[in-house]
Amino acid sequence: MIEINDVIINDDVLNTNFTCDLNDCKGACCTMESEFGAPLEAKEIDRIEESLAIVKEYLDKKNVKEIEANGFWEIKEDTLMIKSIDNKDCVFVKYKGDIAKCAIEQAYFDGKVKFRKPISCHLFPIRIADFGGPVLRYEKYHECKGALKLGEKTKISVFEFCKDSLERLYGKTWYAKAKEKLGSK
Repeated sequence: MIEINDVIINDDVLNTNFTCDLNDCKGACCTMESEFGAPLEAKEIDRIEESLAIVKEYLDKKNVKEIEANGFWEIKEDTLMIKSIDNKDCVFVKYKGDIAKCAIEQAYFDGKVKFRKPISCHLFPIRIADFGGPVLRYEKYHECKGALKLGEKTKISVFEFCKDSLERLYGKTWYAKAKEKLGSK
């Protein structure tokens, strides 16, 4: 484990090789069967609301109907989260062939919105636990077995794979400091 500015990074984030393989998992992180959707921060609700009209243009009719009828977020067990359809697909899923993608992120990459996607989604497979401060941990999913295989080939750790999202959350200086500390281990 290392600690950078009161953020603890578990060894599994640092030592597990991981590179998404969408051809293997088909975007399972957006379609995992569960009663719980992706965690959401309160400030992200407004950011999504600002982008919603444009994001809806990317979605299938059933997703738009669901959002219009029931909204896109909910509170379960005192946690804000994105809603899912039938406890499976995130309401923001857009399929490209048989691969699930994020409509919010696609609108962002197309330059139509300024918000990329919820940070919990961007950080995946990292999850943040709170034990008197943030603790970054790698959350293992059977659906990501292809990412572990590909990670062994690329030799990219979960930490490196999530560089953009970690820099988005904690800043480039924080990430560089963590890399420097890792290099001295």
